[in-house]
Amino acid sequence: MSSSNGPARSGSIDPFSNAEVYYGTEDNIKTFKSRGRAFSVVSSHRLCDEASGQPRKFLIEVEETLQSLLKQEDTDSNMQITIEDVGPKVLSVGTAASSGYNRVDVRGTYMLSNLLQELTIAKDYGRKHIILDEARLSENPVARLSRLIKNSFWKALTRRIDGHNIEVAGKDPKDWTDDPRPRIYIPPGAPEQFDYYSQIAKDHPELRLDVQLLPAPITPDYVMQLNDKPGLLALAMQKKLNEATGKEEMVGVPFVVPGGRFNELYGWDSYMESLGLLVSDRVDLAKGMVVNFCFEIKHYGKILNANRSYYLTRSQPPFLTDMALRVYERIKTEPDSKEFLRNAVLAGIKEYHSVWACAPRLDPVTGLSRYRPEGWGVPPETEPSHFVHILTPYAEKHGMTFEQFVRAYNTRAIVEPELDDYFMHDRGVRESGHDTSYRLEGVCANLATVDLNSLLYKYEVDIARIIRVHFNDKLAIPVEFRTPLTKDIEFESSAAWDRRARKRKQTMDKLLWNAEKGMYFDYDTEKKERKEYETATTFWAMWAGLASPQQAAIMTEKALPRFEAFGGLVSGTEESRGAVGLDRPNRQWDYPYGWAPQQMLAWTAFLRYGYQEEAERLAYKWVYMITKAFVDFNGVVVEKYDVTRPIDPHRVDAEYGNQGTDFKGAPREGFGWVNASYVYGLEILNAHMRRSLGTITPYETYHKAVVAQDAF
Repeated sequence: MSSSNGPARSGSIDPFSNAEVYYGTEDNIKTFKSRGRAFSVVSSHRLCDEASGQPRKFLIEVEETLQSLLKQEDTDSNMQITIEDVGPKVLSVGTAASSGYNRVDVRGTYMLSNLLQELTIAKDYGRKHIILDEARLSENPVARLSRLIKNSFWKALTRRIDGHNIEVAGKDPKDWTDDPRPRIYIPPGAPEQFDYYSQIAKDHPELRLDVQLLPAPITPDYVMQLNDKPGLLALAMQKKLNEATGKEEMVGVPFVVPGGRFNELYGWDSYMESLGLLVSDRVDLAKGMVVNFCFEIKHYGKILNANRSYYLTRSQPPFLTDMALRVYERIKTEPDSKEFLRNAVLAGIKEYHSVWACAPRLDPVTGLSRYRPEGWGVPPETEPSHFVHILTPYAEKHGMTFEQFVRAYNTRAIVEPELDDYFMHDRGVRESGHDTSYRLEGVCANLATVDLNSLLYKYEVDIARIIRVHFNDKLAIPVEFRTPLTKDIEFESSAAWDRRARKRKQTMDKLLWNAEKGMYFDYDTEKKERKEYETATTFWAMWAGLASPQQAAIMTEKALPRFEAFGGLVSGTEESRGAVGLDRPNRQWDYPYGWAPQQMLAWTAFLRYGYQEEAERLAYKWVYMITKAFVDFNGVVVEKYDVTRPIDPHRVDAEYGNQGTDFKGAPREGFGWVNASYVYGLEILNAHMRRSLGTITPYETYHKAVVAQDAF
């Protein structure tokens, strides 16, 4: 059946369609309204059922049902329906086939929370009445979350920077100055962007857009001066034909943001997101982020922590070569794929030489690298009160107010060596991506960490392979991709990169490897000693292929049991973290918290060495934990989890809490790398495992059933 204005909802639309399709028309509602009493008041008891044999659909008045549902079931008034609400957990709704006369019950937390989500989204689309498929409420939770991630969450997290959104993108919630306004900094190598944004500022004075041209070179002194004028850093743009006007215009290359308070192009978040984007067939977005990273390296000298002015001296864990290779494998039949790979490897080579293999990050004695960014002073992106406990004694020492001391210290009018060391390590922790952890606090800038050096080993072997396999073992290096240390190198071959990789492995095996404990540990380059903090980043050595088969076997036997918990891997062991309390609070990158990057890299690591069972078990636990929270807590998907908590793992009582919990009615975006870990993890699991997850079966129960079945 169809209407003259479009397809009829009752018969032609997939019940699992995207929201814009599913709630895109009300035409078919007219059919049911013409039958008489189409909409009846919601009641909490069952009047009758249907026996039509057809998939059931409900005829619902959106606002009335939404308010009744919340009043009855949202007993803690947080605009969510969870297992913690104490309502009757049953709501009667009218069937579409009976024009609302016959009623059936929607029961249980999961279906009622899905009803809340659907009504919330329908209201967002301006719908007053809907026909809702029961299948959409009872949908297999694994299928539902996968569908939301692929069809809704990625879209909600996608950004681009150009004239269409600069007013919003240019504003910074971390701008603590007296006159926050949209501001964008343009690198000197992109004059067309400077002209483009200057014209926008001229044509739209109401935006108050401040367009600034960066100098060359960009120094720590200059970056410090920008603290009073924080702004967005321009990213890659491309020319496209505007079909409406027939004219060519500049548009931003799209990228995916982490979500929540993190609304820019972030470094290692983007790599983790790309793993999920590729699984979701959003190769375009993964490719776009590689293009943006190459732009950052070319114009800013590094992949930035994020594209804000106060991050100009700070990078993040480097993953570009692996990211580019994964994208290349998906686009290699396209005409520009070879050039894409060339630009990526050239950018990776420049980043390696100019960021990680030179001062201040390179330790000249060991040849290993550290998270040790340039700069000084108080990180401007933090809230003013964040360092009060650290800075107040110094302010009192100099007879100044807190604000006076911060300004004097940041401008170097006052020099405090101990404070310089404190913030050097603080910047290192932030660059590491593991902010914060007792593993790194007060020492990070001195550590040759297992994670960073594993990643650089991966760069070395990747670059060697790309040059050898794709560029006939001779890659020309244009001048713009050379550094002061490599200014005379016109060509690169694989041999030099192979040597670097071998040397790094030898040094790491000597200084970082502990065979007795079966782990790689961080190495303190100042004290010349191996640290003893047990960190899940030890498995990054396996991910990179640095560990020998014998080392991988020892790590699987000895290290894995130290980190494995109910919901996957903890970031570090409880023993290493030590006691916590009022004077020593939890840190979010320590026990008992688990993060998507640690899980995904570990799964890939174990698969690389043939440990299929371990990879599947860890992936199952992580995906189960996410699914269970999603079912019990109104579709929640958060930044990080307490992997030791079976009931409410999304509750994290550390530092700023969690991102992704504070939504009304329906989740809109999840969280970038957790979205990725979910769809990536499902790819690792077999069909039996995925079916078990759909019935919310814990790993232990699943495993016992498999063992019992195999016994027959």
